[in-house]
Order: sequence, then structure tokens, then C-alpha cells
Amino acid sequence: MATISGATRLVAVIGDPARHSLSPAIHNAAFAACGLDWVYLAFDVARGHALEALTAMRVLDIAGYSVTMPHKTDVAAGVDECTTAASALGAVNCVINESGVLVGDNTDGEGFLRGLHAETGLDVAGRRCVVLGAGGAARAVIHALGRAGASEVIVVNRSAEAAERAAGLVGATGRVAGPEAVAHADLVVNATPLGMRSYSPAAVPCDPALVASAAVVVDLIYDPLETPWLAALRARHLQVCNGLSMLVHQAALQFERWTGADAPLAVMHGAVRGHLMDGTP
Repeated sequence: MATISGATRLVAVIGDPARHSLSPAIHNAAFAACGLDWVYLAFDVARGHALEALTAMRVLDIAGYSVTMPHKTDVAAGVDECTTAASALGAVNCVINESGVLVGDNTDGEGFLRGLHAETGLDVAGRRCVVLGAGGAARAVIHALGRAGASEVIVVNRSAEAAERAAGLVGATGRVAGPEAVAHADLVVNATPLGMRSYSPAAVPCDPALVASAAVVVDLIYDPLETPWLAALRARHLQVCNGLSMLVHQAALQFERWTGADAPLAVMHGAVRGHLMDGTP
């Protein structure tokens, strides 16, 4: 453990709950690797108390927050400024304390793109993309795909109304369709919880046999590291990856916003993979 001093900078994740988060492992490993006198903690903040957490940030000069459910929307409304991505999504997952000015950002979409490129080399510009789901993670991915020049962003979701709202994030580039859209996709992204160990481990977001044989497939789930859906697609020899790279790259963007230092990606990957493999909370 690093020595905590009077000069140690504090950052934290806030959520309800937050104690289960892998973010402390990721960021504290990164701080240690870079020799930074920083520490990252987890704070359980009850629903409805996000604005009080922002007040504490100002009063205690906390350098930054990661923000998880259910506070992303409340924090977006409570910070002093929002980045373009955070404004478009109406959700903040990262707060930067810039000398008392609280800036809200959303690093999920850019983290997805960086992780996708690192894992597969895929450039989404001009590609037909299908996103399964219309929740917060899906919306961040949809927005990022539109900004990166995807030719089409197709949203597949049980609720047509939510799908329409999500597709609207990218204007004429977005549309709503059924699961059959995956048969003609260059990129398919599962942004639903189907297959997550703690939610529905045996469920699949769509029939893996429908997915185009040349498609790149990303499952944003990282626990387990390979869902049944991803395993079925790998068995068909598709290029697939899980959500670990998005997790690490969105955290790396936060690290860089807070510290101004380059994020040690290999260290951050190693920290989270180690915790997932050994089951450490």
C-alpha cells in the first residue's frame, strides 16, 4: 500500500451501491505504477443524495468522482459544466474538480471506441452497426458510434419507445429494427445485461446463428469474461471481445482527466483481470 500523506489527492466512485466496484483496484494500481500520491475509494451514496456528494467534493477538495448508478442523471444536472458527450446523453460518469469548478464528462462511449480498436483494430467509420439494448451503456455506445462516422446505427430493444429515443441520439444515422438486423451488420454490440453472472447467466440477447459471419461482436459484459452468447459466436469463428477493454479504457480516460498523466493501460488491465479471475471483491 502507498503511504497516505497530508498531500494525498482523493478520488472516489459514488453509487448505490458502490462497494462492489472494481474501480478502486483499477485506479489504485494505476496510481502506484505512475508513482502518484493519489488514492481511490468507494463511497455508497444513497439514491437522491448525489447533489450532497457534489457539495462534499467542493468542500473537501476531492479531485474527482467516478459516477455509477443511480446518480448519473442527477450529477449531470448538478455539475457546473458538462462536456459535449455528457450533455447529449444527459448522464455523467466522471466529475473533474477544476479548482472548484465541477466538470461532468461521460467517458463510456469514447472508452468503448478505444477498447474496440485496441482489441479488434476496427474503425467504425462507414460501418453498419447494431446495438442490442437502449439503456445507459447502449446510449453511450450509440452516441459514440454516430460521432465516429458509422454509416448506420441500428437499435434493437424490447421497448420500441426506448429504442426510438436511443436511435435519435444520432439523427438520420439511427433507426430501430428487430433482431434480424444482425444478419447484415459489420459490428454487433450487446449492451443488455443478458448473460451477466448476477442477472441471467444463461440468457442470450439474440440468436447467435443470426449474426453475420463477417461481423465483429462485442459483449459489454465482463463478468463472466465469456458469456454463453460470446462463446457460441467464438465457436462460429467470429471475431469477438468482451467488455473488459471498455471498462479499462473508460477508466483510463478518467485517470487522464484527473491527473494529466498517461494511463498505464497494461497495469489497469492486469488489476481488473486479476480480481475477476480470483473473485476478490
